[in-house]
Amino acid sequence: MNASEVLERSETVSSVQAEALAGLLGVEPPVGQLPETWHWVYFMERRPHIDLGPDGHPSWGVPAPPGEGRKRMYAGGRIVHHDLLLLDEPATRTTRVARSVEKDGRSGPMTLVTVRHEIVQSCRVVIVDEQDIVYLTPTGAVRQRRGSLDLPPAQVDRQPALDLKVDEALLFRFSALTYNAHRIHYDHAWAAHEGYDDLVVHGPLQALMMSELLRRFGGGLLGQQLNYRLVAPMVGPQTLRVVPDAAGLEHGVEVLDVHGTVTARATLEPAETD
Repeated sequence: MNASEVLERSETVSSVQAEALAGLLGVEPPVGQLPETWHWVYFMERRPHIDLGPDGHPSWGVPAPPGEGRKRMYAGGRIVHHDLLLLDEPATRTTRVARSVEKDGRSGPMTLVTVRHEIVQSCRVVIVDEQDIVYLTPTGAVRQRRGSLDLPPAQVDRQPALDLKVDEALLFRFSALTYNAHRIHYDHAWAAHEGYDDLVVHGPLQALMMSELLRRFGGGLLGQQLNYRLVAPMVGPQTLRVVPDAAGLEHGVEVLDVHGTVTARATLEPAETD
């Protein structure tokens, strides 16, 4: 892994991708500006298929797996929105490895890699996005209860709440929108190979839904740092529910699977200014 390598990608923030994501979420397409966190469907590194490893992720690049056979997991991250991206205007994203730390976890050696993205539009930094990725030594079954579309969403008496029906088609479409070929999201055999009982619901999709709750019902994300982390796998098609933290929306938000297990959490704090 080359920690000094920097990737740069420029493209127009097309309203086409925004329309596609709006359709997936069941909301009206945005006009003029891109909502917070929707930048995840832009600036994709479209690598040749030959570059992919057995799990569907690129076998080299930024970041590069620290070794063969390591299981990749999305752990969380931090996003600062200084402003909203303008639709149908050009922008540039730079990407680099900010940190790489070797640790000993319960399942053996692990590598925590933080990838930092900066998005510039009209000569100023609009978004700073840090993503934490963990590479684990393969182990046995995850032993997380699988979901079912036949079960109602978790009944938690906290409002406001957002529900999203996540079936196989939605998992496939979100993988396509984010150019994410990780096979745990659409390939049952590979999900079992990595120790899951069913397809895995994307961590970024859960983070996006937490952002949506804060955007629609809170004070918004501009000038704030969104801190989020994935705390448990969400396994199997189901209706996920996003609710305020037990202390209230101003304190944070959570994602619940159909069994009421918290799978992701997020908080907001004022962003640091230069």
